[in-house]
Amino acid sequence: MAVARRSLLSRLSRAIRSFLDPGVLIHPFRILHYYGYTHVKQRRLLTLGRDVRLAPNVSFANGERIALGDQVQIGARCSLWAGKTTSWIRVGARTTFGPECFVTAADYGLAAGTRITDQEMVERDITIGEDCWIGTRAILTAGVTIGDGAVIGAGSVVTRDIPAGAIAVGVPAKVVKMRA
Repeated sequence: MAVARRSLLSRLSRAIRSFLDPGVLIHPFRILHYYGYTHVKQRRLLTLGRDVRLAPNVSFANGERIALGDQVQIGARCSLWAGKTTSWIRVGARTTFGPECFVTAADYGLAAGTRITDQEMVERDITIGEDCWIGTRAILTAGVTIGDGAVIGAGSVVTRDIPAGAIAVGVPAKVVKMRA
């Protein structure tokens, strides 16, 4: 009985200490700051069409250079990152993104002899046409254009332009057929 009591007191003591840890107490404020910075503050900067539907945990960077057309739908945990200075992300009306898509309009420089993160970003616009479907976990890299009505398969990485009406899949994404 005494051993069980000591074990219970020990576990209770550890639980109390973990709740009083300064890192634990500060963490909710860090989460709120991150959420406000990438979700709330950036959303105010977007150019939004009518009836746009965004999952509550979509992340934006440089929202002043992101334009979403009418009835665009963006799924859970997607990230749209426009460039820091010039590059835009433009999404046409009625385009739908599955969950966890990543769209970035800027890449790090790759010159040898300099830390990658110290190099200037290479920014290029991304344009996504109307009535496109971007599958779950697709990645769209800087400078690509996706034509109207195109479909990007789940898990695909788009590194080149995709023509209107094409179905593209793979890493890197390749057109496998045209929509009928």
